[in-house]
Amino acid sequence: MTQRKRLSNTQSSTQNREEDDDTTFTQPSTSQVQRGLEKVTPAQVDQKTAEVVQYFLVKDQKKMPVRRADIVKHVVKEYRNIYPEIMKRAAHTFDQVFGLKLVEIDAKSHTYILINKLETTDGASPISSPANPKMGLLFVILSVIFMKEGVVKENVIWNTLKKLRVDPGKKHEDFGDVKKVVTDEFVRQRYLEYVRIPHTEPVEHEFRWGQRAEIEVSKARILEFMGELHGLEPQSWSQQYREAHPASNTQPGTSSQR
Repeated sequence: MTQRKRLSNTQSSTQNREEDDDTTFTQPSTSQVQRGLEKVTPAQVDQKTAEVVQYFLVKDQKKMPVRRADIVKHVVKEYRNIYPEIMKRAAHTFDQVFGLKLVEIDAKSHTYILINKLETTDGASPISSPANPKMGLLFVILSVIFMKEGVVKENVIWNTLKKLRVDPGKKHEDFGDVKKVVTDEFVRQRYLEYVRIPHTEPVEHEFRWGQRAEIEVSKARILEFMGELHGLEPQSWSQQYREAHPASNTQPGTSSQR
């Protein structure tokens, strides 16, 4: 019992240290960066920038967001006094070499993701025409949430997937553990939020769009998809249409320009 308690205290202490990592780092000022650059060679800055780029690309293979605390701790290290310059150069490399955009999705925890700059510029979504089954699964879930005005109880999602012959209680040949993919993987990737509903017994949860989905996914494309599915114009869903086209003056009921 005592041993378990000590272990629990140790784990708690470790978690607290990890959470405090970022609080020990203060973003250097412009003058501090300038002084820091005078103490290193251009080759050293280039090397550290390349390491940051590589770190992001590895994380992006699994669509994992990256915290500033982890970048500083695991990559930038002793070069933290020129962190802003390294990140600026890394962002430029993503833009010019990879066609990717470095986006801060959480200003409080300083968390970053990479998005496909070219597809976003064109107004399309990286997952609007899914290249792999998991992205197709995600697109269906995001569509259900959007059409239900942004919040959906989890049983609605599970029932929808069952109708598509994807049973969250069974192992799927493409997705494996469906429930784990949806409630863990997609949540960690910031495509979904999985939130407990207060005062429910037994415990219930609901789904919302995550920060990455808000940036990457085209709501207009979802409406087009739903229109094709039901043989209707996107404007048939007036509230969703206004949300998908906030800058549009087109009134619901007019003909769609697709």
